[in-house]
This record gives sequence, structure tokens and C-alpha cells, in this order.
Amino acid sequence: MKSLFCIFFILFSLSNPTLSEIRKLYPNASISENNAAELASKLASIDINDDKILLAYKGASIAIVSKYQKKVGDKIKKFKEGVKLVDLSITSESNNIELRLIRLSIQENVPKIVKYNKNIKEDVASILEHYKVQSPDLKEYLKKFILQSKSFSTQEKQSIK
Repeated sequence: MKSLFCIFFILFSLSNPTLSEIRKLYPNASISENNAAELASKLASIDINDDKILLAYKGASIAIVSKYQKKVGDKIKKFKEGVKLVDLSITSESNNIELRLIRLSIQENVPKIVKYNKNIKEDVASILEHYKVQSPDLKEYLKKFILQSKSFSTQEKQSIK
């Protein structure tokens, strides 16, 4: 019985994380290196064939972890690896506004010198256009992001309340 429990525990810990679990971790991932590492660890098993939302969160986690790299070359390499996964996800599901939110959250927060900010207006427009038809859970998640985002105008923020 003990060995069965151990096998179940190992299999459970190796399974993909849930979207709700990742949504809880993501907003605080950039606050500390530990938070970034925790998110990246939860998403380590995700690959290109998995759910595109989880893949985009994995890409975002890699981009966030990149800011804690010591060498500039390593920062750039990791960042590019991360945003490649985010952009790949959006290419696969261009109307998915959670993917747009993930990319927007990165583009808002990276230094302008990185030049990863070309899709801000497009992502804002997509999020606003499709906001009303989302599930209540996703709407609440989006709303929290929109209200703190610097990419949405005061009028746009009021329109989602």
C-alpha cells in the first residue's frame, strides 16, 4: 500500500500544473528570483505539444528568469528562448486573449532597449474586443491585469468594470 501511494505521489507531482495554479503564481513571478524559479519549475515539463496557454506561461517564466542571469549574453539568450515560446503560442491561437495578456505583460515590463514591444496596441485591442465573451474566472483574471496595466487607458479600464 505504501509503495502504491509513493507511485501515485510521484506521478501526481510529475503531471502538468493546472491553469488555475499557474494563474495564481504568475502575477508575483517577477517580484523575486525565488518566485520566478518556482513558476519555471512548475512549468518545466511543458513542451511544444502541450496546451498553448501553459506553453506561453512557460515562455514567460523563462523570460522572467532571464532577468536574474549574471551574464548579459545569458540574459539575452534566455529571454529570446522565452518569448519565442510565447510568440509561437500566439501564432497557433491568435484569438486567445490569455496568450495576448501574457505577451502584453512581458512587453510592458521589459526595458525598451530589448525592443520587444511591437504588439502592445494589437494585444490591448484583442483583449478589449474579446473580454466580454470569456468565462467568469478568466474575466476576473484579465480584469486584475487590466486595472494595473499601464497599456490601458482610464476609459478602457472603466469599460471592463
